[in-house]
Amino acid sequence: MQKLREQIEAYRPKCEQEAADRQLILSFMDRNPDCLSRSNLAAHFSASGWIVNARRNKVLLCYHKVYDSWSWTGGHADGEADLEAVAIREANEETGVHAVSVHPGEIFSLECLYVMGHEKRGVYVPCHLHLNLTYLLEADDGETLTINQEENSGVRWFTNEEALVKPTEPWMVERVYRKLIERTAEEAKK
Repeated sequence: MQKLREQIEAYRPKCEQEAADRQLILSFMDRNPDCLSRSNLAAHFSASGWIVNARRNKVLLCYHKVYDSWSWTGGHADGEADLEAVAIREANEETGVHAVSVHPGEIFSLECLYVMGHEKRGVYVPCHLHLNLTYLLEADDGETLTINQEENSGVRWFTNEEALVKPTEPWMVERVYRKLIERTAEEAKK
């Protein structure tokens, strides 16, 4: 977990939200050695993939059953400290594409995400926080897509503009997806 901590410490927040969330994540890590596990019911690490095509004008989203919205891919750390590997694995499992990291070892954004209580496989999961690291991933937008029926009911490519109107979670759109799309546009200029 030391390497994960070093990556988070090295990450330079690009907005006030990230600065506050980075501080919260590091503080939580200090007090909770089980923060990589869902056994910590208050908060635990998760990783997301912001999957873009080579031209950076499309993003791949899944229709997530728990959130009832179009959403990025991602999942729980479940004990794994290499959150980039978690993001890539989840992206591939949820979409069927072969996603690769654009900047290996680099965090693209970080967020503390509130998760409302919900049922999963017939068991109630209480409200908690996801200490989330996001990685910029690239995939071929011509690849065949597959739906992970357990978690999602759809998967498709959206233009960057559509990715701001199709999801139905206002906070995620305004605070997370908009930020990621702006950063993706910066990436396209490089």
